Amino acid sequence: MTQRSPLPGLAGPRAEKAISLALQGGGAHGAFTWGVLDAILEDGRLAIEAISGASAGAMNAVVLAEGWRQGGAEGARRCLADFWRSISLDGDLPAYKARVVRQALGLWTDERSPLRFWMEAFSPFTTPYQNVLDVNPLRDALEALISFSDVRACDEAKLFVSATNVWSGKVRVFERRELTVDHLLASACLPELYKAVEIEGEPYWDGGYMGNPPLFPLFYGVDTNDVLLVQINPIERRETPRTRAEIRDRLNEITFNAPLLRELRAVDFVTRLLDEGKLAEGDYKRVLMHRIEPTGHFDDFPASTRKTADFRMMKTLFERGRGAAQDWLARHYDDIGIRPTIELKRDYS
Repeated sequence: MTQRSPLPGLAGPRAEKAISLALQGGGAHGAFTWGVLDAILEDGRLAIEAISGASAGAMNAVVLAEGWRQGGAEGARRCLADFWRSISLDGDLPAYKARVVRQALGLWTDERSPLRFWMEAFSPFTTPYQNVLDVNPLRDALEALISFSDVRACDEAKLFVSATNVWSGKVRVFERRELTVDHLLASACLPELYKAVEIEGEPYWDGGYMGNPPLFPLFYGVDTNDVLLVQINPIERRETPRTRAEIRDRLNEITFNAPLLRELRAVDFVTRLLDEGKLAEGDYKRVLMHRIEPTGHFDDFPASTRKTADFRMMKTLFERGRGAAQDWLARHYDDIGIRPTIELKRDYS
């Protein structure tokens, strides 16, 4: 009988090292993260101690935990594949449920759709609060897709899901043991589409506004120093947006990347103080940052395609995510636990 790995987290029998995962949100582009996770789970050498995510990143995290609870690494791979197919145009959810799940991820159907044209044309003049019926079938759709009791019972891994408190403007991070459909709804609540989600009497919007994804939960109460950031929103684009849609998309990228940049600069600052001996190693955590990022993988998928629910595109991004993760593992597996593999000051300052 194979002895269970003593490593913390979601650890298969081949696991030799542990990491934490930080998963960005980004609509349909989250299929790239699906591919990254699939390759890591298939490889089997890494135990996943903790996962932090926002919006689509939070959904990937929650579905992975649910699948692991049901059947280990293979169960997690299967649940992720089922989830992404279900929310695509080829999915088998009832049409109205699939539509609202796609909207929650920032997705629309056909860019040429007259419905999309009119909704975008009138969106500056309407708000979700004019929906007097307050109908949001997304709740039923997510409950049909995800077993939150399985997620809460998956005590091998720490999960952190971010949402933005509308009143305070601060990030709120929810942990695995408290997760319900409301917390996932809050993490993916785009205020142009949905009313704020109330939790404990306070309203919340998409977690990406203040933590996409939040890194700080991975610094406390987590044994491993290694954090792998799966980044799907490019920091830099060497072109100037000109159309209204292009400007809006680029503003969204900048807005959703801003909190991540702040946290990475803080990590760099603390690391430099540790290197200079100005902080005591025992009092501060030396975070070893790693990254799988979108350079080259999204050149033919502009920001607007985050709203596209075409499974062919999702499968293409899945394959690219798998390839990127396999390449990263081949180049940097030996670095895990020893050194960071990105230069924070050069890349983010």
